Amino acid sequence: MSQLLRCPLCHTDCPSDEASWFYCDRRRFYLRCHHCYLIFVPSRFYLSPAREKSEYDLHDNQVYDPGYRRFLNRLYAPLVARLSSVARGLDFGCGPGPALAAMLREVGFTVALYDIFYAPDRSVLATKYDFITVTEVVEHLHNPYGELQTLWGCLEKNGVLAIMTKLALDATAFAGWHYKNDPTHICFFSRQTFEFLADTLNARLEFMADDVVFLTKRS
Repeated sequence: MSQLLRCPLCHTDCPSDEASWFYCDRRRFYLRCHHCYLIFVPSRFYLSPAREKSEYDLHDNQVYDPGYRRFLNRLYAPLVARLSSVARGLDFGCGPGPALAAMLREVGFTVALYDIFYAPDRSVLATKYDFITVTEVVEHLHNPYGELQTLWGCLEKNGVLAIMTKLALDATAFAGWHYKNDPTHICFFSRQTFEFLADTLNARLEFMADDVVFLTKRS
């Protein structure tokens, strides 16, 4: 008998039998929700917090590394172009080397930090912001619905939720996709998933680059 697994984004029950798998490899299998199109792995494949942090500790994203800054510029440049000079923001999931926050502060913006491991003070989520950046984070979230709803509530009217994540394609492309091989990556968003999310939040949706999505809170 097939077990039902709840989609972590829209909470639709998804059958977990082999016939319903979107893809599987030697380590884990992946389901695709037929309601919001999120691709996700069952919670039994999640790493423990200690193992998850040990994976992040291997990352060497230096604040002033020019290559890393060029990577972040795909989100930074279009975001800065639409912000007022007094805009206040939050870098959610900033990691141990918050380069994007540094880039934004260098041009005069006020930026708060949050990261479950490296800046875990959730009191910053009690404040309203003009923009929130979420770079290479949503694919790690155990509870994407809850976290994104929290962030949406932290945005001022006309505020921007600026997300960077690689977008999933079809099963053939997924099979050779390096992004799925990171054991900390457990949720994979597609264009259809972001369209669902925009409808749910009543947000204006813009695809700014292949891996950059803006959701703007309507006034």
